[in-house]
Order: sequence, then C-alpha cells, then structure tokens
Amino acid sequence: MTSTIQTEQKKAITSIWDDAYAAGLSEPELLLYRSNLLGSDMRITNFGGGNTSAKVMMPDYLTGEQVEVLWVKGSGGDLGSIKMDGFSTLYMDKLHSLKGRYRGLALEDEMVAYLPHCTFNLNPRAASIDTPLHAYINRKHVDHMHPDSVIAIAACANSKDLTQKIFEGELGWLPWQRPGYDLGLKLEAVSQAQPNLKGIILEGHGLFTWGDTAKSCYETTLAIIQRAESWLEENSRKPAFGGAKYSALPAAERASLVARLMPVLRGKISKTEFKLGHFDDSTTVLDFVCSKDLQALAALGTSCPDHFLRTKIRPFVIDFDPSNPNFDQLLSGLDEGLNQYRADYVAYYERCKHDNSPAVRDANPIIYLIPGIGMLSFAKDKATARIAGEFYVNAINVMRGANGVDSYVGLPEQEAFDIEYWLLEEAKLQRMPKPKSLAGRIALVTGAAGGIGQAVARQLLQEGACVMLTDIDGEALSQAHQVLSKVAGKDNVATISANITRESDVEAILSETSLRFGGIDLLISNAGIASSAPLDETTLEIWERNQDILVKGYFLVSRSAFRIMKQQQIGGSMVFVASKNGLVASAGASAYCTAKAAEIHLARCIALEGAAHGIRVNVVNPDAVIRGSRIWDGKWKEERAVSNKIDADDIEEFYRQRSMLKLSVLPEDIAEAVYFLASDKSAKSTGNIINVDAGNAAAFTR
Repeated sequence: MTSTIQTEQKKAITSIWDDAYAAGLSEPELLLYRSNLLGSDMRITNFGGGNTSAKVMMPDYLTGEQVEVLWVKGSGGDLGSIKMDGFSTLYMDKLHSLKGRYRGLALEDEMVAYLPHCTFNLNPRAASIDTPLHAYINRKHVDHMHPDSVIAIAACANSKDLTQKIFEGELGWLPWQRPGYDLGLKLEAVSQAQPNLKGIILEGHGLFTWGDTAKSCYETTLAIIQRAESWLEENSRKPAFGGAKYSALPAAERASLVARLMPVLRGKISKTEFKLGHFDDSTTVLDFVCSKDLQALAALGTSCPDHFLRTKIRPFVIDFDPSNPNFDQLLSGLDEGLNQYRADYVAYYERCKHDNSPAVRDANPIIYLIPGIGMLSFAKDKATARIAGEFYVNAINVMRGANGVDSYVGLPEQEAFDIEYWLLEEAKLQRMPKPKSLAGRIALVTGAAGGIGQAVARQLLQEGACVMLTDIDGEALSQAHQVLSKVAGKDNVATISANITRESDVEAILSETSLRFGGIDLLISNAGIASSAPLDETTLEIWERNQDILVKGYFLVSRSAFRIMKQQQIGGSMVFVASKNGLVASAGASAYCTAKAAEIHLARCIALEGAAHGIRVNVVNPDAVIRGSRIWDGKWKEERAVSNKIDADDIEEFYRQRSMLKLSVLPEDIAEAVYFLASDKSAKSTGNIINVDAGNAAAFTR
C-alpha cells in the first residue's frame, strides 16, 4: 500500500522561490520569506519543528556602528506561520564572548541564562536552546530541518557510513548529542575543519544546511532532502515493517469502532486532567499498524527529539485482532494494558531519574496504535493531540525508510529521559499560561446556527472548550463555522448538519463528536422553534412540530449524550435553553408553552438520574431574545405582535418596557448563563433554573 504522504514525497521537492518578490526584501525579511517557504511543506519539517537563522550587519542602536546580528527563530513558534516578531536577535560578538563562560558539558545548561544578555535591540522574543547551534556555524544563512527522509538515514544503525555514501562528502556527520551549547561548539568545529561542506547530519536527529545567500541556503536544503528521498526510494528492498500481518477493516467499520472506543478510553485517562483525542487512519498509519513488526518497532520508540517530546517514550499498542473484530474484543484487556503501560512508565522514570529531576508526569500514553484500525492520540488540547499524531506519522516514515535500507535505531532510554525531563523543558512548561476554565472539555451545541447558539458556542470556545455545532440548516451552519473558526481555530470547532428529531441523525451527531474530539462533556440543547395560534386554531401539525423539536429532540440528544457521559465516568453537564414560557403560560401559544414546560421537567428528571454519575443538568430560561434570532425573523414575531396588539417593528421596545429592568436581553446574556451552568463555577448545582429575562415577576421560580 502507498500512503498519501509517500505519494506526495514522490513529487520532486523543487524551489518555489520568487526572485521578483525577494528582490524587494531586506535581509531579515528574506529570512522570514525563506522560513515560511520551508515551513509550508511538511516533507521539509514538521509543525513547530526546525529553525532558521541569518547573520545580518545592522547599526547598533547606541553607537550607530555596524554590528553583526544573529536573527534566529525564537523559542516556540512554527516556521510556516512565523512573523518577524517570532525571531530572536542577538549580538554575534557577545555570543562569541560566551565561550569564555563555558564550564563544560555537565554545566552547559547554565549557558541558556546568558543568552538574554546578548539580546540586540531589547527584543522580547526569548532565544531558544538551539541558538548556539546557529551562531557558531560560520555561515551567513543556516537551516535546521527535520525531514523524514534525512532522519531515516540519521536513525540507521550505519548512519555515518550511509551519510558518506549518499552525499559523497558534501555533508558532515556528528554522533547523537542532546541539543545545547556543547553541540553548537561541535558544529562550529566540523564546519571550520571541512569548509567545503554543505551541511551536517546529526545522528538520530536531523539536518543542518547553509549558504551564502538566503536563496542558496533554501535551495541547498531542498536539494539535500530530495537527494535523501530519491536514494531511499531507489535502494529500499525490504517489505515495509516486515510485511503485512492483517488487512485493514473497511473505513466505515473503523470509524464506528473508534467512535465507541474513544469515550471509554478518554474516561480512563482523564481522571486528573481532561484529554482530547484525534484519530488517524491514513494509509501510512494502516501500513504500520497492520504490519508484522508493529510490536517490535513500537517498542523501540522514536529517535528525533522533536518527535519524542510530543509522543512519549513509546506508544501503546492495543491488543486487537482485526480478523475477527467486535467492540468487546477492543475493550478486553484495555485496563490491564493501560495499567501495565503506566507501571512501565513509572519504572522508566525511576531507572533514569537524577537527583534534581522534576516529579514524574502523567504516566498515560499519548499515542495508541490499533491493528487494522489506525492510531489515536490524546493530549490536553485538540491541536496538541493532532500534532502528536502527525509527529508519530513522521516517526513511522522514519522507521519505514531506515528499515528499508538498514536497521532503525531508536533513542537510547537514558537520552530519551534526559530530554523529556530536561530542566530547561520543565522551565518552559512552567512558563506556559494557565489553562482556561473549559480546557479539555468537549461541548455539543444544538441549534448552533442561530443567534443564541452561536453566542453560546463562542463563549465556550473562548473559555477553551472544543465545540461540535449542529443545526438542521446546513448553509447557516457553514456560515457559523466560518465565523467561529476564526475565533478559536480549525482544531477546536466542527459541524454536522442533522435533524435532532430523527434518532439516526442524533446517533450520527454523537458518533461524530466522539470521533472528532474523543467524547462529550457539555451538552447545550438549544435547538428551537416557536409558533403562536389561539387554541382553537392550533392544528395537530403545529402541536406535533413543537413536541417533536422541543421535547422529542431534546430527549433524543440528551439520552445519547447521557450514555456517553456514563461510559466516560468523568461526569458531565447538560444545559437546556428553554424559555420563560416554560414557567408562565401565554395566551395563543399553548403548543410552544407546553413543549417548553416539558423541556424543563425533562431536565429535572435527567438531573435526578445523572447525579449518581456526576452529570449535572440545569436550565436557562430566556425571554424575548430578538436580536440575531432566526425565530424572531419568522412568523413568530408577527404572531406575537398580533397577540400583543402592537406593530411588529415595535416588538423589541415592547418587551424591553415590559421587563422589570427595562433592558433588552441579548444572545450574549444567554451565553453567559449557559457558561456558568456548564462550567465548574456551578459544580454544586443541578436541577436548577436561571431566568435571563430582564425581570418578569410571573416567572419567579418558587
């Protein structure tokens, strides 16, 4: 089988440098341009991986004299999306003066604290630990990339000999060493001793290349990577991963099993921190998980530090035989396997820890491999889970390439530990911002294309949740998705158009939510309809339509969400967006009022059953939310105007004056109440009602 990634790699990596565009750029801008080009192709480097630099002559801000300044990608960030403020700037003469402060490999970490003292122009962007690796290579432009093809060569047992054979002396080679100050000095020594080199391969790690101009550096990087890809393709003679052991299950069956598995698995690993999941069943992944060598290769772990930091010491292979698949088999042995993985991880920590090592971290796996099905990855947020999976796909490609021409070698255990529990990495983790209040939570919002639905989704997204939007209006839902994606990014929001009155549609909604994010924690039932008619003019169709959407629909969605929340065993919260009319009867709206009253009582019933499982259920009762409402854009507005004997254009003012506080109720007001009840701010509330109606004495709860 040929993976999507491999198919792309067969296309030659060619320069897309635009001379006309580049002609008008300064040296720092050329660095940015080069970086963005390199980061735009995942074959060249992975998300957040790699770095670039340029040494530029600039006037000193105090003396006015020309000084050499290192522009280098700062700590964090991604080459594909980096902006000018993503680069650190440092005086080269001060960086060279640091050599006099160096006290040896055992104390090299202390050199990081000196880097801020080398800052040029008070640049606030923190310099990364890779700064010396770029500074001390005596070339104007330097790239450090992590292409799968080069790492495959770097991770071979005979990496040094293969480097010489493939690149015929154009690349140097250095044995594995953790990135840091000492490695920077070694790169300097090799580049000075062999001035004709075009770059250096770091064993098990990646590639350094350089050039006299930004363009030549970029094109050298591309040429080296293409050369590695071509050589591996032409010289690989072994079947990938020892050949196939299983056939992959059909796509629909894979998705069905994973949608059921993810909430169960997520519950088992989210006892101390909510996790979000990602599923990958690309051909690359299926090749690996269906192979004879899956267990042996998975046990070796990854080699490149960038891969390892995001995927842990090794993945968890779920014991599953796809030749006779069923869900019970997928679950059998899961607890035992997870307990063993955690025990092994703690043992690894105890074997490798130092006196000053940080405390042991979460012992749960990040990567989960399932024969015949694919790969799951779980992390504290959706983007991190997805990126972890992408990095393990990189590792799969490395193993494929290395074993095709030689033997793959993973990172030694102690070296892996020293990176994972590196005090500098720990300091970086400690500097990360505090998680938002709904970080790691998964929400489903029905009626999400309307004014209240969008306002609620926006509030939840801003508080860190991932949100599945559903609505019967596909076009409006698509528009809402476009707007909300700009608020929270593509990873955190998804859509599925469906009719909540159909049982099969509801099952599809919850299945897609689980498949996309891993389960569900928050259900916001908001799908709505409104109709007005005197009792003797209320048709059975009107009555049943209100009951279908506002009662049956809420029941179906709640039942499905409740089942998943019970499986997860980590609690949950449901919020029904009902109405003041659920408490107060209105003339000419018997169908609507009755359905809303049923909604409220359904919420109370679920609250009773859910309490034992930590599932809370509460209600928000809006009144007269007119702005942004699709309901009020329809006949309901005219009907209520007729019922209240006013002009339709005066409806908002009428309701504002009718309220005790003389205020209009907006979608954002409902969203605030929904957020309060959905979040841990109301952790001790269930079966409750919050009226958001600007004051209506008749609706006071008693």
